[in-house]
Amino acid sequence: MYIYTHSFPANFPGSFVAISSNLQTNNPQFHKLYLLLPLSLSSTVTMSGGASPYRRHKNDVEYGGGAGIEDYESVSDPFDIVSTKSASVDRLRRWRQAALVLNASRRFRYTLDLKKEEEKKQIIAKIRTHAQVIRAAYLFQAAGAQPNGTERAPPSPIPTGDYSISPDQLASMTRDHDFSALQNYGGVNGLSEKLKTNPDKGIHDDESNILERKNVFGSNTYPRKKGRSFWRFVLDACRDTTLIILMVAAAASLALGIKTEGIKEGWYDGGSIAMAVIIVIVVTAVSDYKQSLQFQNLNEEKQNIHLEVVRGGRRVEISIFDIVVGDVIPLKIGDQVPADGILISGHSLAIDESSMTGESKIVHKDQKAPFLMSGCKVADGYGTMLVTSVGINTEWGLLMASISEDNGEETPLQVRLNGVATFIGIVGLAVAIVVLAVLLIRFFTGHTKDSDGNIEFIAGKTSVGDAVDGAIKIFTVAVTIVVVAVPEGLPLAVTLTLAYSMRKMMADKALVRRLSACETMGSATTICSDKTGTLTLNMMTIVEAYICGKKIDPPNNKSELPSGLISLLIEGIAQNTTGSVFLPEGGGDVEVSGSPTEKAILQWGVNLGMNFDAVRSESTIFHAFPFNSEKKRGGVAVELSNSEVHIHWKGAAEIVLAACTSYMDSNETLVPLDNDKVEYFKKAIESMAAGSLRCVAIAYRTMKGETFPATEEELEYWQMPEDDLVLLAIVGLKDPCRPNVKDAVHLCKKAGVKVRMVTGDNLQTARAIALECGILESNADAKEPSLIEGKTFRGLSEDERLKVADRISVMGRSSPNDKLLLVQALRKNGHVVAVTGDGTNDAPALHEADIGLAMGIQGTEVAKESSDIIILDDNFASVVKVVRWGRSVYANIQKFIQFQLTVNVAALVINVVAAISAGDVPLNAVQLLWVNLIMDTLGALALATEPPTDHLMDRTPVGRREPLITNIMWRNLLIQAMYQVTVLLVLNFDGKRILHLEHESHKQAIKKKNTLIFNAFVFSQIFNEFNARKPDEMNVFKGVTKNRLFMGIVGFTIILQVIIIMFLGKFTTTVRLSWQLWLVSIVIGLISWPLAVVGKLIPVSERPFSEYFYNIYKSCFPSFLRRNRGSSRENVDDT
Repeated sequence: MYIYTHSFPANFPGSFVAISSNLQTNNPQFHKLYLLLPLSLSSTVTMSGGASPYRRHKNDVEYGGGAGIEDYESVSDPFDIVSTKSASVDRLRRWRQAALVLNASRRFRYTLDLKKEEEKKQIIAKIRTHAQVIRAAYLFQAAGAQPNGTERAPPSPIPTGDYSISPDQLASMTRDHDFSALQNYGGVNGLSEKLKTNPDKGIHDDESNILERKNVFGSNTYPRKKGRSFWRFVLDACRDTTLIILMVAAAASLALGIKTEGIKEGWYDGGSIAMAVIIVIVVTAVSDYKQSLQFQNLNEEKQNIHLEVVRGGRRVEISIFDIVVGDVIPLKIGDQVPADGILISGHSLAIDESSMTGESKIVHKDQKAPFLMSGCKVADGYGTMLVTSVGINTEWGLLMASISEDNGEETPLQVRLNGVATFIGIVGLAVAIVVLAVLLIRFFTGHTKDSDGNIEFIAGKTSVGDAVDGAIKIFTVAVTIVVVAVPEGLPLAVTLTLAYSMRKMMADKALVRRLSACETMGSATTICSDKTGTLTLNMMTIVEAYICGKKIDPPNNKSELPSGLISLLIEGIAQNTTGSVFLPEGGGDVEVSGSPTEKAILQWGVNLGMNFDAVRSESTIFHAFPFNSEKKRGGVAVELSNSEVHIHWKGAAEIVLAACTSYMDSNETLVPLDNDKVEYFKKAIESMAAGSLRCVAIAYRTMKGETFPATEEELEYWQMPEDDLVLLAIVGLKDPCRPNVKDAVHLCKKAGVKVRMVTGDNLQTARAIALECGILESNADAKEPSLIEGKTFRGLSEDERLKVADRISVMGRSSPNDKLLLVQALRKNGHVVAVTGDGTNDAPALHEADIGLAMGIQGTEVAKESSDIIILDDNFASVVKVVRWGRSVYANIQKFIQFQLTVNVAALVINVVAAISAGDVPLNAVQLLWVNLIMDTLGALALATEPPTDHLMDRTPVGRREPLITNIMWRNLLIQAMYQVTVLLVLNFDGKRILHLEHESHKQAIKKKNTLIFNAFVFSQIFNEFNARKPDEMNVFKGVTKNRLFMGIVGFTIILQVIIIMFLGKFTTTVRLSWQLWLVSIVIGLISWPLAVVGKLIPVSERPFSEYFYNIYKSCFPSFLRRNRGSSRENVDDT
């Protein structure tokens, strides 16, 4: 046996060890080859395990979670997780273990599945290893089988359709990174011929051609696991512990009833409970199933990336799922590689392959290493690729097919509500035990009477069957109290309102990627917004130009410009760009594509007479410096047909101007830039910037042949000259403000949310736009530190940054790192920060912020992946709508809590007092299950789906540690609960006299009284549901008709209640009521409306009630608190 260690090239992570029983370097066959894991993979088993350059980790000096921000891991309360965005697995597991749960499969359905998350990590590790093992095996074979350097023969071709290459051959080549196979196919050009495509113009854009390619090579989709069927949700609903106990009790009651009373009459007691439980299960399952469908649709939308491809010579935008083999795809920094492929051409193209290899190393791609893997990100540079494999034929497709099931995610509010539900559940459980004990003692001591007034249990006389039946009924009531008391629907109401909000937010042009961001947005205290495309329309045009040392008006007036200068300008515009110009063959308008800035400059070039394709064919780019947001410029080196070399630069006007030593005048003479001319250009830049124009300078220089790098190795490390440039033009690009942005900024200010502009543009341009948008109120505000330059802020010490951060309104000439520093400073000052971003370098700031908002149109895939919400129309007004929705989520949950706790308190108190004092409960098991249905599922549907109102933006942001139950809510629910308890207990104890039922038999009178109590109780909840809509407003009916779901549920509840009372008396142990008693029931419920109005006149303290309880607790247990001094007093359970 031999052990052979092979060191791999740069694009193969780690080292592999091969163990073979027959390893011979001159033998082309490896009979047994075992490859161990790459040494570096043992620690990189997660998608983000490899430290991608776009993610921040706690050991990173720029990580924002350092000093000054509370370490949430140390908080003692398991339910106090302020941010689930970066919570540890142990922290998430701890709150699950602490929660009192009746139905774990339902309660934790929409939380992160920790077990599946671990399985997902293992699958990713296996697939990465599998891919690397295959490549390693190929390298061993290549090393051992080719002693004389001859190339390995490619796999024998198996032509498919009209193509002379098969999907398996293509997949094998790209999967193995088999460069010799690519050469045997004739390189990129030969492969293009085999795939019937053109490296420059792509495939023909006709449906039959695309369909044929999909049939032969497959589509760019992968098999997904089917969503849960409706019956799975039914099964989950059946797993509720209390419902299982009730079904067992119902079965026992059914058996005893049939045995003692016969099947005709004996099945009612047990059968009615069983039917009630089945109804609860079905309604719950239907509600949960509908929610799951909404999440499924949203997840599909998240994966539907749109990108540009070249088809028929023109760039068209398509879905990632519509890519086919043979497509030519332009790639730029921040893009995701959408399929496996081969690099056609590229400049400084660097790929982050951490998502596939687990390694954080950036891999440079060129003609020697042309293989591109699906799912990886473009870290730098730009280029074009030829698609060779799609869908399941790629490693990424295989990986996604294995882990496509969404494992869920919890939100801070969901965790807190689990804490509230646990607290209420424990109280309810204690109450149920007390009721059970009291009723059993009274029953077996002969103090319980039936509806006819007879003692139910007499020792030695009552049969065992009757005794067991009586005990089962008591046990059933106690269990049903637990069902009502434990608010299983409370944490799930968050999911319900988030599902509803996410669906509606899509209509408002916001795609939620992370559920928690939806609610966190309601707590946002500041928004750091980009300027271009967010506050402005992103529709740029060149409106001013300074050329030949003077202003040219209009900017495309060729008559004032010498032909030589126009030629150089057009050369620079055509070559130094990532955009393109397409001229339809049959004539028609020129189509310009690219970023808004590129499009504006290219359109200006076309106006100056540029023939894009012709100009690009006259010279060749041999080196490129892609636009860099740090240096604010980009350049190319081109070689002309006469071997002359031109260096073209384009970028921020004042930065490029500083690198220029001369300019070209109208005689095509190079004139040195003296101080006066530099001052002239600087004033021109300031003038354009003050008019809210983006200023861009275009410059060039020639190169002497002797300074040019002679070899490819020298070229790779060559730095393009950035000095001694000739200024060709300074242009001003107009990008108008969005028409509704000023109103949106004003609305944010009114809502207590400060808007800050962070832009890479000139400080004067930023100032002009900020004044136009209303971010700066007046010129008096436009001074430091309210208006600050990125480098100035960057140069401050950390303490100084913390002091000035709150006062900053506009930051100009900022780099992505400046934005990150600002976000960190604001968060350390206690702000909840929302940040917009579109570039790859914005990823750290988006990841660091509490809410990262990526732009859907201009945003790169890297930015989108680091974000929590994608703004689909790049509009700041949509950001403000997200704030409204975030506040709406919180408000809706509070409405539901108020409604549910009122029902909880009233039902528990009524049954407990009645049980202890009279030995009987007015609300039986079936009635309580119906109340639970109204309270839990239907109540959540009605209140958790209230649309946001303008009133929400009149409040300050919601504090992330504010009590869930506010003083206003305590006041409202206590008033309503006390009213219901008082009225219904009075009816319970003295209802026979009050309702004039003395003349009726005792059994009939008790049934009527209990039916009225049940009916009045249900109507009290129906009317109180309206009160819960507006906890702090007098007019609870405002906008109620617009919420059709609310009105539908109220109507449905009333209809069902009428059916129950009038037709289902046998099941619910009720009797038909006269119209007078119906009126009494409705009036009792109706009184809750004027009572709510009177209650809202009672002032409440601004200091949360929880603080009073805390002070009492502190005075009672001072020694305990001293031992736990490290815990914040804010961490006391809100309940």
